[in-house]
Amino acid sequence: MRKLGFEDYDAFYAESIGDIRWFWDQVVQDMQIPWLKPYHQVLDSSRGFAWPHWFVNGELNITQAAVYRWLQDEATKNQYAIIAENELQKGRSLTYEQLALEVDRLANSLRQIGIGKGDRAAIYMPMIPETVIAMLALAKLGAIAIPIYSGFAPSTIAKRLHASGAKLLFTADGYYRKGKIIKMKPIADEAANQCSSVEVMVVVRQLGIDIPWDDHRDLAWSTLIQQSSQLVPSQVEPMTSTEPLMLLYTSGTTGEPKGIVHTHCGFPIKAGFDAGYGMDVRQGDRLCWLTDMGWMMGPFMLYGALLNGATMVLYDGSPDYPEPNRLWKLAETHQITHLGVSPTLIRVLMKQGDEWHQQHNLSSLRVIGSSGEPWNDDPWKWLYEQVGQGRIPIVNYSGGTEISGGILSNQLLKDIAPSGFNGPLPGMDADIYDIQGQSISTGIGELVLKQPWVGMAAGFWNDAERYTQTYFSKYPNTWVHGDWVEKDDEGYWYIRGRSDDTLNIAGKRLGPAEMESALVEHAAVLEAATIGIPDDVKGEVAVCLVVISQAYQESKLTIELMNELLHYVEEKLGKGMKPKVIHAAEQLPKTRNGKVVRRAIRAAYLGLDPGDISTLENPEILDTIRLLGSPTV
Repeated sequence: MRKLGFEDYDAFYAESIGDIRWFWDQVVQDMQIPWLKPYHQVLDSSRGFAWPHWFVNGELNITQAAVYRWLQDEATKNQYAIIAENELQKGRSLTYEQLALEVDRLANSLRQIGIGKGDRAAIYMPMIPETVIAMLALAKLGAIAIPIYSGFAPSTIAKRLHASGAKLLFTADGYYRKGKIIKMKPIADEAANQCSSVEVMVVVRQLGIDIPWDDHRDLAWSTLIQQSSQLVPSQVEPMTSTEPLMLLYTSGTTGEPKGIVHTHCGFPIKAGFDAGYGMDVRQGDRLCWLTDMGWMMGPFMLYGALLNGATMVLYDGSPDYPEPNRLWKLAETHQITHLGVSPTLIRVLMKQGDEWHQQHNLSSLRVIGSSGEPWNDDPWKWLYEQVGQGRIPIVNYSGGTEISGGILSNQLLKDIAPSGFNGPLPGMDADIYDIQGQSISTGIGELVLKQPWVGMAAGFWNDAERYTQTYFSKYPNTWVHGDWVEKDDEGYWYIRGRSDDTLNIAGKRLGPAEMESALVEHAAVLEAATIGIPDDVKGEVAVCLVVISQAYQESKLTIELMNELLHYVEEKLGKGMKPKVIHAAEQLPKTRNGKVVRRAIRAAYLGLDPGDISTLENPEILDTIRLLGSPTV
């Protein structure tokens, strides 16, 4: 800001959306992105909002920016690029120089087996160094990476392999989760057997367990690396600013998963900017986000760390195993400066008490990041006041796979409110529209973006029409993100749930997060989810599912407790917002990174088709929810 002549953040933000060409030009210059061929024009918008062309005629390869340029800096060259640890506290670390060598060897080996520019390669791997090496080696070759969530079932993996036409599949023999071995190779085999496009499967044997083997298709990672005959590193493949880097698949309410296309000059630059400028990730810092490479925050951590010359700390395991101090121990051991969590994880850890985090010296932590779902105040305050001792800002961060990072965040130059956001990130022309499509200064409405940004999805893979229909069909020349947000009189923003989740009870709109926040304030409730179902009188009424603590399960009859919770919500939100019914559930359907999938709950409860549920870690719980709903609806 000061370099560009600004002292006031709000004035700087206004200019960042007032002239987006100027802003993103300044960003790539200040980030020192190395272009193989300079661009002649920052933005060509002749095809409209949905299809911007950034950095016209420019060429780059993001592996050059993420790895090779740091070899010229003696301090960063010998600094760790990756620190990895699993549940057994085993792992390995790689300096930037060592990472470059590993990427070179893999890229050379892949080239020898026929992988090149434009080929698709899926990565179904745990969070280990080889996963990062594979992402970067594919980028170096100009091949297209498809990161796939490590907890998926074979049919879900097969859908992504088939839709992308993947030629290569990376996998591992297995990984540890809560002390148990989870085998990956048999699942990968079943998926690959359904896809004729998969010619080669590269397997990392990290656990050394017995796995099935196909001599015609399977290659051990170690064997593949040894086949590399080129000792001299090859040059990176020059990529134009419109050529794909990776496909990130995300689920919709209906239909097949959407393959979101991201380019070399899109996703990495947006992720690097958000991490470096929005979260203050500096050269030499250590960034750890509890995620999976198949979720957006996995590639975000990779490029957010490496484009800023920082270290990524990979943790492959459960953050509360074998004891609830596992996360805090990880932060202390590796001197993590930036730690990314989900509100659900913090709610779980908060219930375990303060003694666990108090065992550890967390003085290295400078920023705590949060993504995936809305907060409620009690766990936010516990994290800020008890864990962080009132000194560590919580950067609430919300955007998505299609965004390459965040729309809303907590800028570190402004005051932060519990559970909220203090505004949009620079360059993100965000607004709130009411039901008529009119901008509102305060109140609740639809989160929209009014101009393109660097990192914006470059469409869906082989499905341009579905892409424009999904994001640009509701309001003219406007990106509709699908979140309900509220802005209060002080200028703070709050996510109130997905816009297709929002309740409309007798004409009154209510974000599900508000009712869920009221419920989890009750000592008996560990977690809660709220859905809306049709009602003859009110149009729609709320139904809640709650996970009850063990202590309350043993001390009170369930029906008695459910009635108590109904009155509790009524007192908190008013009689008109009282749920029709509250059900006790053993668990809620979630993705591995802790996001509760309300649309799946609603569909199961109403006996409808839930659509794509491939991201659910526990889809079997939907059968129980169907039984809860059948006598009620």
